[in-house]
Amino acid sequence: MKAFKLENEPKIASGFKTPEHYFDHFSAKVLQQFPENEPIVISIFQKRKMVIMMVAALLILALMIPIYISISTNLKELDETTLENYLAYQTNLNQYDLVSELETKDISKMQPVSSTEDKVIEDILAADSDIEHLLTE
Repeated sequence: MKAFKLENEPKIASGFKTPEHYFDHFSAKVLQQFPENEPIVISIFQKRKMVIMMVAALLILALMIPIYISISTNLKELDETTLENYLAYQTNLNQYDLVSELETKDISKMQPVSSTEDKVIEDILAADSDIEHLLTE
């Protein structure tokens, strides 16, 4: 086998040669090939962006209104027992302060109403002579 030396062998010349000053004028040639008036492209989403945003805002408001109403009604309602316990144990109000704040319609609501049960109880107590026996039961 014969020794192969790369430096001594004749080299094959490349088939492609660039013309003189080709890369100096390349960018100018490419820019001339582009059209001068390029049409403006508007996407479908850009046209309807405002409409989509309005629909989203209305949807959010529509979902928030029932939540707001349920929260506001829960805060306004006070349980009568809770209010009574608060007035009895947490405040320095006495009975005279409470009476001074009552109006005539509130007083009329508090008038005792005689019901049929009260009359039945009175009749039983009047008919039976052994009242102590009935009261202990």
